[in-house]
Amino acid sequence: MAFITRPETEKALLIGLARTSLNKKGVSDSLAELAELTRSAGAAVAGTVLQTRPPDPTFYIGKGMVAKLKEEIAANGTNLVIFDDPLTPAQQRNLEEELEVKIIDRSILILDIFALHARTAAAKLQVELAQLEYMLPRLTGAWTHFSRQYGGIGSKGPGETQLEIDRRRIKTKIARLKEDLEKLGKQRATQRQGRQSLFKVTLIGYTNAGKSTLFNQLTKASVETADKLFTTLDSTTRVMSQGYPDKIIFTDTVGFIKKLPHQLVESFKSTLEEVTLANLLLHVIDASDNNLEEKIAQTNLVLAEIGAEKIDKILIFNKMDKNPEDWREPVSGSKTFIISALKGQSLDSLRDELTDRLKLYRGLSGKV
Repeated sequence: MAFITRPETEKALLIGLARTSLNKKGVSDSLAELAELTRSAGAAVAGTVLQTRPPDPTFYIGKGMVAKLKEEIAANGTNLVIFDDPLTPAQQRNLEEELEVKIIDRSILILDIFALHARTAAAKLQVELAQLEYMLPRLTGAWTHFSRQYGGIGSKGPGETQLEIDRRRIKTKIARLKEDLEKLGKQRATQRQGRQSLFKVTLIGYTNAGKSTLFNQLTKASVETADKLFTTLDSTTRVMSQGYPDKIIFTDTVGFIKKLPHQLVESFKSTLEEVTLANLLLHVIDASDNNLEEKIAQTNLVLAEIGAEKIDKILIFNKMDKNPEDWREPVSGSKTFIISALKGQSLDSLRDELTDRLKLYRGLSGKV
């Protein structure tokens, strides 16, 4: 799978569908996040459309809306339409035929962003695996369309033959990628062996919550940070002893997001394994976000999916420097800290807590 840079800015129209009027607020918030994703991918947002109705099996949105979109696309020069929910291969194809522009959905967009941001060999392998696994079941629809469109002599034999060739090639590539990732996983496991007895603290949370900024503050590292989604794709680990009674391993991880494609969770399991092996999780939350409760819940869902939901965690409400007049005491059953990782504010109490946890861990493990 090639990792490419785009020659020019694409102009995207974003589409969301609310099943009922009760769902409109949630869909509107999701579209706002989709706009952030779109800009992270390098495209400009031309506008958003929210329709309230049950999904249409042919176009996902209503046929009347398709006609309106066709007029709008012709008027403003949009060359890309992004749907906030997954489209079936048939829906994607039908929409492209009607609107005559490229149609993608949120899953494809997220996969594309991961491909653009992948820097290390491991991240590139994991993203390519996810892309291929997403593509594989969609090949059948493409060739079924070929047979229906042309019909008659020659449509079945060559179509099915080409389909099987394509499927076989992709399956072979998937198997090879999995083998390579398994080797990398074994290398990671070997690297961990010498650190098994150390206290392991892993930073988790929704994308762009400030995990890498906090990681840099706690470890004096220089992990890349930016006000963009998915700046961090690979886990970064630092062993710290300065300021603590013993060594602590800090690990920064990839951010989570709503509607994260399942293929990405699966392919990134070797990276997310760092989360499952932690003694303590620092769940970093953007406290200036109006939808923080939903994002906390989404992060907890991913933790459950990878089997890390029972690991002890501390909630870190970050970005206290933003809109301080709007601050409210967060309600939570977990230990909480309110900080600004960017400004380095209120980090001493967090460090004290980590010291106390480390002392407790040393006592429980029998280490003097």
